[in-house]
Formats: sequence, structure tokens, C-alpha cells
Amino acid sequence: MSAAPHQNALSLAETLPVGNVGRMKILIIEDDLEAAVYLTKAFREAGIVADHASDGEAGLFMGSENTYDVIVIDRMLPRRDGLSVISELRRKGIHTPVLILSALGQVDDRVTGLRAGGDDYLPKPYAFSELLARVEVLGRRKGTPEQDVVYRVGDLELDRLSHEVRRGGKEIPLQPREFRLLEYLMKNAGQVVTRTMLLENVWDYHFDPQTNVIDVHVSRLRSKIEKDFSQPLLKTIRGAGYMIKDEG
Repeated sequence: MSAAPHQNALSLAETLPVGNVGRMKILIIEDDLEAAVYLTKAFREAGIVADHASDGEAGLFMGSENTYDVIVIDRMLPRRDGLSVISELRRKGIHTPVLILSALGQVDDRVTGLRAGGDDYLPKPYAFSELLARVEVLGRRKGTPEQDVVYRVGDLELDRLSHEVRRGGKEIPLQPREFRLLEYLMKNAGQVVTRTMLLENVWDYHFDPQTNVIDVHVSRLRSKIEKDFSQPLLKTIRGAGYMIKDEG
């Protein structure tokens, strides 16, 4: 392949991070220049280095030749569509986490995108705060060894093998769904986890069933892990989601 795709790339690789995310590096494959400029600027302000490819061929070239923590890709692209790019990356043995952005937001569309090799799927229009949270989670997924057995937040411990949860040495019995919910929150400790992320990763729903199931389970979980303890750990972030964090 020729070096022509570089002519379609907008790079912010020399921009120093100013946020608290660290030097995460992502690739944005988006043919809408206005949207791409907005995203690169917004990610830069969050402390993330972003490269941009304006079509599928350029994105495939850059995603193959460079190392990224996350790839954010539009589904409908010129020269090569987004799903084709993902499939080809996977065929080449490149397992960089991929988040698909698309105006096609029906359940079947999401399933098709995930089966093509995508790791997450966010329909347009979307809130940048949610996109940022999802990118951060995918970035940590790449660098977090799955063999970690015990998660700890303050004096709260979760053992993934024994399925035991303890706080301050006291065992806390949880139902299976409560355990999965706490496990996901602790895996992403210190970061906002949205309702959509919980639905997709704890309940395996790739759509919003318009239910209060999350609120009910979070409330039950909070009562169990914070009962008889003065230091709260599980927080509700109004308008965004939930976060588990040790403030001590």
C-alpha cells in the first residue's frame, strides 16, 4: 500500500496531555471533517493523543502500521466501510479495542458491528462524556491483565475466583448479579460507568430496555457494601452514571 493515506491524516501526536487520563493514544477514523476536528480537540483537552484518518483505507493503513490504545471508527466511510476495516484488522491479528460510532443504532446494527470484531458500539447522536468514558474503559481493557484475581477499593475486596466480597475483613454475601455489578464497577474504579455500559457489560443488553433494573441493583448493592461503614464508596454521578472510589 502506498503512503498516500498519510495525506488524509490529521495528527495531534505532539500535543501534550492536559487532563488526567495519561498519554493514551487513539485513532479516529471519521470522514466528517467537522466532527473529526471536534473529537480530536475534545480528546486533546481530556489529555488523550489522537490521530485522524478520513477514510477506511487510510484508517486501515494507520491502524495496521501504528500502535494505538483504542480505535474509534465511523461505520459508514468512503473507500472502505468501517466493518470491513475492523474485520481486516482482526484478520491481521491486530486486537486493538475498537469503538464503533454510527447513525445506525438498531439492535441488529449493533449486533452486526460487534460480531464484525468491534468491542463497543455507540449510536449517534451521543454525548462526548459517554464516548470519553467508553474510550477510557477500552483503553484500560488493553492494559489490564485479565488474570487479576482480587480487586480492591479502599477496604473493600472482591475475589473473582472464590466469588467472595469482604469489607474491613467482614464477608458480604451478594447475589450473582450483584457480584457481577460490583466486579465491573471495581474493575473500573475511579471512573464514571454509564447506565449503557452497565446494561451491555453486566446485563448483556445492547439496548436500553427502559427499566429501572440498574437503579434497583445499585441501591441494593450500596446498602450491602456500605452498611455499618462510615466511608461511602459507591457514588451516583448525576446525569452520568456511577463510580466506585475510595476518598480516604
